[in-house]
Amino acid sequence: MQLVDRQNWSNKDSFTSLKSFLIWALTLTVSFLVVGFPLVFLLATIGVLMVIILHSVIPASAVLLVTGALVILNLLIVILGAAILTFKGINPTEIAWLSWLHGDAEPSYESRYASCPLTCSLNQ
Repeated sequence: MQLVDRQNWSNKDSFTSLKSFLIWALTLTVSFLVVGFPLVFLLATIGVLMVIILHSVIPASAVLLVTGALVILNLLIVILGAAILTFKGINPTEIAWLSWLHGDAEPSYESRYASCPLTCSLNQ
C-alpha cells in the first residue's frame, strides 16, 4: 500500500505559482515602500486625522484600531496585487525592468571604481 501518491509531488505548476506569488509579493512590498513613499506619507496623514476624529468616540483604542486597519489595508493591497499578477500568468522573470530577478551568470556590465582612472593604468 502506497501512502503518498507520486503524481501530487511531480506537479510543479503549484510550486511555480507559489514561487511567482512570493516573488511578486516581495517586489510589490519593496516597490510600495521605496517608490510609493508619497502614498505611505498620505496614508499616515489620513491615519493621524482618523485617530484624532476617533479619539473623541473611542479614546482608549482609536490608535490601535486605525493602525491595525492601515496595516491590514497595506497587506491586502500587496497580497491582492501579487495574487492577480500570479493568476494572470505574468511571471516576474519575464518583466524587463525587474532585471535583478533574471540572475544572469555573466553580467553585461563591469565595475569601475572611482580610483580607477588614477590607478588602473599603472603596471606593477
